[in-house]
Amino acid sequence: MGTPVIVLFTQDLRPNDHPALSAALHASPQVVPVFVLEPGLLARAARNRRAHLAEALADLRSGLRERGGDLLLRRGDTATEVGRLARETGARTVHLSAGVTRFAARRLDSLRATGLEVCEHPGLTVVPPGDLTPASGDHYKVFTPYWRAWEGARWREVLPAPEALELPEGLEPGDLPELDGDAEGIGALAPDRQTGGWTMARERLRAWLDEGLADYGDRNDDLPGAATSRLSADLRFGCLSPLEIATAARDLPGGSEYVRQLAWRDFHHQVTAAFPWINTRDYRARDREWRDDRDALAAWKEGRTGVPIVDAGMRQLLQEGFMHNRARMITAAFLTKTLLVHWREGAAHFDAHLTDGDVANEYGNWQWTAGTGNDTRPNRAFNPSRQARRFDPEGVYVRRYVPELAELSGARAHTPWLEGFGEGVEGYPAPIADPGK
Repeated sequence: MGTPVIVLFTQDLRPNDHPALSAALHASPQVVPVFVLEPGLLARAARNRRAHLAEALADLRSGLRERGGDLLLRRGDTATEVGRLARETGARTVHLSAGVTRFAARRLDSLRATGLEVCEHPGLTVVPPGDLTPASGDHYKVFTPYWRAWEGARWREVLPAPEALELPEGLEPGDLPELDGDAEGIGALAPDRQTGGWTMARERLRAWLDEGLADYGDRNDDLPGAATSRLSADLRFGCLSPLEIATAARDLPGGSEYVRQLAWRDFHHQVTAAFPWINTRDYRARDREWRDDRDALAAWKEGRTGVPIVDAGMRQLLQEGFMHNRARMITAAFLTKTLLVHWREGAAHFDAHLTDGDVANEYGNWQWTAGTGNDTRPNRAFNPSRQARRFDPEGVYVRRYVPELAELSGARAHTPWLEGFGEGVEGYPAPIADPGK
């Protein structure tokens, strides 16, 4: 009987295509899978993410138990709990997927300080962040040259899920976290949020490949059509492997356009690996003059700006814990470019409600839109009126999420301030800023 090895699950809550789990199984017949719930992280997490995490952990535990193993749940500091588990089992090695955030770096240092052998593996991106570097510098700062390199990169093989697992006897499995989103965390639990777990994630992936992918190139910006994969939360929690998705999609109709979005995701991960302060500091200093406007910020958060396309996006966020990517750009640009409120204020609100929120993609995209990130056109404009006419021409998206405007037909839903001879629509506010800017 070999010495047991530990697999620390983090943002990779799946049995399929899991390099850390596969490596552990090659090293020993006895594998100890564990996830550590850190109270500090839970308290700062959006309730939508906390609920999604609870569902994903329950599903992963079920999947591992079906294979003869289990998922151990521990609470406390990750390194302390992993060290305690190592002493309990005699394990000397821990395998985990490599992360890119400051928290992941601190966790790695703390694990190594326990004296355990720590083995990092790919698994959170299609192409590992450090595999592609420009001739000068440690990371790509602009997407287009990164995309060219990414297209030419050789991908690893997709790994199968293990057929069987063996867990050392006598280990306490630990309790799953409560699903109740009010127990801990910030933000409200969205009534129409998506359910988490690798089983449902794989069903969503199959449906997307069969029914939605072919039209992606033509309809990905179609706000009322909602013609996107809705796999972002599954990717954020690692319930799906980004490599498995990319491999399955790339040769199908619509696949090249969709896979390019996965490359954007990889791009932000390699940026964050090189600049882990992306959620607190400007990636590129722009000397912007930001306004401290609490009233405008509150109106934006509540979807009460009087600009329908903006309000629709903000209300979708509160209702679903999700927002269409085009609406994310429109709402973020309105806050930072029109209202001139700092991107950190908007990102914090998104982070409090998005189920799919993570450091690399969430903050990388906020900085891109605000002009402080990786966009080569820092003054890029997102005129809300023009965006509405182009991506929601009949006002369907607006009427779906802003019921006050449901009775306005067609594009009139985008201009409620013109209805009633300047008095607007009852119950809906006048614009707090010029929607044409």
